Amino acid sequence: MDTFLKNVIELALKKAKKAAKIGEIPVCAVIFDPLKQKVISCAVNRTERDHDPTAHAEILAIKKACRHIRRTRLNEYDMFVTLEPCPMCATAISFARLRRLYFGAYDIKGGAVDHGCRIYYHTTNLYVPEIYGGISESRCADVLTDFFKTLRGD
Repeated sequence: MDTFLKNVIELALKKAKKAAKIGEIPVCAVIFDPLKQKVISCAVNRTERDHDPTAHAEILAIKKACRHIRRTRLNEYDMFVTLEPCPMCATAISFARLRRLYFGAYDIKGGAVDHGCRIYYHTTNLYVPEIYGGISESRCADVLTDFFKTLRGD
């Protein structure tokens, strides 16, 4: 794994931990330009703050990136997200034509890449990014586990 991707992962973990402190499920998505080694957008879940069930980190990062580069296609860019995307986010990643998807923790219950409905395996899906799951899996999973333990009062 190259140094830049490691830095992107560290940024995502740091932001996810901050999201947990304000009561959001600690998921962070970072969209970056792998050639210029530059972060284009970064977002955390804001479903509670915005009272919006669609305010997932991936959706917010895609919107921010598209506004930033003034295009609807992100085919030159990659995304790292701390948790396997849900069906809504996996579909949005496909629609945005992100080049690569890297994700950390697997989501057996709500994920849609390697679990659940496995969005990218359907013939009706128009675009599939390169997918790399389980990147810094234990560290990403620990952030989520700690959040839910705190929430339950364990």
